Amino acid sequence: MFKLDILAKNTAEKVSEQMISLVYDQVNAWGRHDDFFLALLKKLNVNEIADLGCGTGRLTTHLGKEGYHITAIDPNEEAIEYAKNKDYPDELTWIIDDSSNLQTEAFDAVIMTANVAQVFLTDESWQHTISNIYRALKPGGHMIFDTRNPLAKVWEQWEKDLTPDVATNFATGEPLEVWTEYEGFKEGIFTFFETVKNAQTGEVMIQEKIQLKFRTLTEIYDSLQQGGFSQIQAYEDWEFKQATEKAKSFIFHCVK
Repeated sequence: MFKLDILAKNTAEKVSEQMISLVYDQVNAWGRHDDFFLALLKKLNVNEIADLGCGTGRLTTHLGKEGYHITAIDPNEEAIEYAKNKDYPDELTWIIDDSSNLQTEAFDAVIMTANVAQVFLTDESWQHTISNIYRALKPGGHMIFDTRNPLAKVWEQWEKDLTPDVATNFATGEPLEVWTEYEGFKEGIFTFFETVKNAQTGEVMIQEKIQLKFRTLTEIYDSLQQGGFSQIQAYEDWEFKQATEKAKSFIFHCVK
């Protein structure tokens, strides 16, 4: 499963919100990527953090409990409602909106996790989001996000997995299956469909079309520089080492 929400508006691109809140937390276990984000934030002297594309708040609530003051933003109203039902500290604020709602020079860090950076399918929407983040950061503030390396062709592994993820409808106790069908990769964009079914009856409950933009290491560097960032560090595969073209994932850390 994938955490995918559209965070930029007022652009030429109009895309639906791409996230199935009902099953997201169940099929996305805590992993080394979460530990990496926590470790990186602990290295920095930050307090005010905006979690852009927070989704159901799986990582957001954890950060709040770590003592950070979090503003969590996502345009997906259903996902925010799921997040609000979790146990979280008073220092956590939920906003149903996108990057244009970020306050100017208000944050020590703005983060985008779970490959949210890949939902911006056009250069215009991606550059718009970078500009909004740059504006929202205090001088010396940090932009942190992860994205997959197109050269790793991870979609080839996805397409080999023909088994469904399993989950539970907590409202009814019924078992669920999450099936994925792949349309393929074209012009830098990978398209697939996720369908949630009742495992007992086969009834389709939810279906979502998901599209991801894969940008190269160089393309991302150039876009960040165009957005005003001059201090740019890229890490590789959830380790504190310089990213190379052999990486499966890039983790970018930029300073305003």
